[in-house]
Amino acid sequence: MHGWNINLLLFHNTIMSTFISVIIPSYNAGATIETCLEAAVSSEYPDFEVIVVDDCSTDSSVEKIKKFPCRLIALDRHSGTSRARNTGALASRGNVLFFIDADCVLQKDTLSLVKKAVETHSRDTIIGGTYTPLPYDNNFFSTFQSVFVNYSETKKQEPDYIAAHAMIISSEIFKKSGGFPKKFLPIIEDVEFSHRLRKAGYKLVMCPDIQVRHIFGFNMIRSLKNAFRKSLYWTIYSLKNKDLFKDSGTASAELKTNVVACFLMMLLIGLFLSSKNIIFLAALMLTIIFNLFISRRFLNALYRAKGASFAVKAALYYITLYPLAAGAGAGAGIWKYIFGREKNILP
Repeated sequence: MHGWNINLLLFHNTIMSTFISVIIPSYNAGATIETCLEAAVSSEYPDFEVIVVDDCSTDSSVEKIKKFPCRLIALDRHSGTSRARNTGALASRGNVLFFIDADCVLQKDTLSLVKKAVETHSRDTIIGGTYTPLPYDNNFFSTFQSVFVNYSETKKQEPDYIAAHAMIISSEIFKKSGGFPKKFLPIIEDVEFSHRLRKAGYKLVMCPDIQVRHIFGFNMIRSLKNAFRKSLYWTIYSLKNKDLFKDSGTASAELKTNVVACFLMMLLIGLFLSSKNIIFLAALMLTIIFNLFISRRFLNALYRAKGASFAVKAALYYITLYPLAAGAGAGAGIWKYIFGREKNILP
C-alpha cells in the first residue's frame, strides 16, 4: 500500500508539473538566432523544450539552429509566422506554450517566472510578457523602441492584446482555439488571436516581470519604417474591427494624440509663417504643452530607462519625426482599406 501511495504521488506530480515548450518561428534570422537560442537553452528552469520552426529560410539560419539542443522543424515553403507558430505548437510536448521571436533573448529566470505566473492564474488565462526597457543592442533608436513597447504593453494589467514575442498559453486552449490566423495581414496576427480568445471567454493578463531582451538593430530609418509599417496594418485592422481610436498597447491613445498633435503643429507653423499672427504661435505652444502632458508617463519611462539626456532627445524624436511616420502609415492604411484587397482577408 505504501508503494502504491508513492506511485500515486509521482503520477500526480507528473500531471501537475509545468513543462514549457518555447516556440520560436524563424525566417532568415541568421543575424540573431544564435544569440536567441544560446539564451533559451541556458535557462535555469529544468522542465522545458525549445522548438524552432524555420519558415523556409534562404540564409544560414538552419545551419546555425542545428548547433543547439533544440528541435528544428523545417517548413517546405515560406508560409508566414502564423503557420510557423501553429506548426510548433502542434508538435510540442509541453502543457504550457511560450511563444517568443527569433530576435528575443530570454533571461535566465524567464521560464521560472513563466511557471510562477501559470501557477498564479487560472487555466483560462492567456499571460503576456514584454520587452526589457533596455534592449540587447543598446543604441538610441533601439532603446527608444524598447522603452516604448515595454511602457505601452504594461500600462494595463488586463491588456487589449498579448503580443506573441512573449505569450504564454496552455497547449489545450491553443489547440481548441485553432491557433493563429493562417490568412491574415503580414503582422499583428497576435492581436487578432488575442481578440478572438477574449471573445470566447478567456482572460488576458499582463505580467510585466516576464521579460525578453529584444534585438532591434534599429537606426533612424529602420525605426521610422517600423512605425510606418505597424501603423499601416494597425489602421487596416482597426477600421475593420471598428476600434480605430481604442487605447490598445503600442497603438496607444497617447501615440494617436501625438500623431494628431504633430500634424496640427505643422499646420500652425505654416499659418504663423504665412500670416505672422502671434495667435498661431501661441496655439502652437499650447499644442506642444498639451501633447507632452498627455504623454507624461511615457516620457517618465524614457527618463527612468537612461536618464535626462536620453529622455530629452527621445521626447524630441517622439513628437516630431516618429509621429510623421506613424501618421503616414495610418494614411496609407486608410487608403489600402478603402481601395485595396486587405480587408477581404480580415476576419
